[in-house]
Amino acid sequence: MKPKLVYVPALILSMLACKNETRGKAEAVKTETITISRDAYKDQLYGFWLAQCIANWTGLVTEMDKIGNIGEIQTGEFYTREDWGKPDQPSIFSNGEPSDLSPTIDFVFRDTTEIWGADDDTDIEYMYQYLLHSHQTSILTPEQIRDGWLKHIRPKEENYLWVSNQKAFDLMQEGILPPATGSPEKNEHFEMIDAQLTTEIFGLFAPTRPDVAIKMAELPIRTVASQEAEDISQFYVRMYALASRPMDKEMPQRIQWMANEARKSLPDGEYPAKMYDYVLDLYNSGIPWEQTRDSIYERYQVHQLDGYDITSQNLYCNGCFAAGINFAASLVSLFYGEGDLEETIKIGVLTGWDSDNPTATWGGMLGFMMGKNGVEKAFGREFSNKFNIHRTRQNFPNNGMDTFEAMAETGLQITDKVIQEQMGGHIDLEKNVWIIPLKNENE
Repeated sequence: MKPKLVYVPALILSMLACKNETRGKAEAVKTETITISRDAYKDQLYGFWLAQCIANWTGLVTEMDKIGNIGEIQTGEFYTREDWGKPDQPSIFSNGEPSDLSPTIDFVFRDTTEIWGADDDTDIEYMYQYLLHSHQTSILTPEQIRDGWLKHIRPKEENYLWVSNQKAFDLMQEGILPPATGSPEKNEHFEMIDAQLTTEIFGLFAPTRPDVAIKMAELPIRTVASQEAEDISQFYVRMYALASRPMDKEMPQRIQWMANEARKSLPDGEYPAKMYDYVLDLYNSGIPWEQTRDSIYERYQVHQLDGYDITSQNLYCNGCFAAGINFAASLVSLFYGEGDLEETIKIGVLTGWDSDNPTATWGGMLGFMMGKNGVEKAFGREFSNKFNIHRTRQNFPNNGMDTFEAMAETGLQITDKVIQEQMGGHIDLEKNVWIIPLKNENE
């Protein structure tokens, strides 16, 4: 009997119980599988790129506007929900001027006649997708990563790299390969946020399978991160992989389930797990998100609790680029946004610190879950489908001009390879679906 397909927004999925008869044994071995429509998944990949661009560029309006009042840089009171739509205030590196993207704190869009530009939240993910596809592999080698960085990143002029990414790039130019480029011994910025920006996409190449996503992302993460920053980046990768799991739940419950599953892999004794538990407890208490954000600032930057000691390191802007404080901030928009794309972006934009990063992360994930049409419906409009990777990177085909349709197709082909090579799944070409085991046969 053919399995019944159940519709989930932008996915057609069905849970199958497959019985593999084992010779010489009376009992059959049951392996759970998930069936996913490739057409639906391509639409979701389009939604990922589109919503990530919307969230990234909107977050740039308030990037580093508010980081607290510790150290030499003082930025005054944090934003609140009342600041949405009001004039943007200067960031710590804007020489007293507001953002040139928008005079007010508001969404930044590109209409159908315009082009989305790459930024550091999208460009290295784009590069990793390109490298996986051009090398026809599902696991990149240290040499492939090194060669890709050296080819596609500008060596001298403005190259849109900061802290750990820049240090890793410098080390690559000296002949050092990943993962040494992200090690504490060679890269003093290993605790920064950089790996979050560059590796989330690996979760989309391994639908429903965080274990496979982590296997693919391990070396790219360790290219620029180590220790707790590495664990935090893995959390995001797991969230992205779990975003394709079918669930008979509303979006807020889906988001909470995904987050709790990803939390299980954070070591209990380290600060990321404690941050997660602290933010979740505050969210569940019913207090406003602004109060939760202020409590995070007091707990982790003023009092340095739970082993988070960035403030004592006397870093520039009190470690405003650090993985830790931005992880806690990202959980505010994730929990309080409750799966609503617009609300999640708004909260992320207003929460503070490196505000374009959490918005791009959760915007991309929610955009994937919603698909292209869902993103357009959320904002009540159509958007540009064009993407210029050469705004920040170099040496890509077609002078760096691409489209979300083509980018989604590339991602689909990579996922084909991952499902067959890393998961033991297969493609039903007649139905245009993937059959994905929830675990490998030898587990």
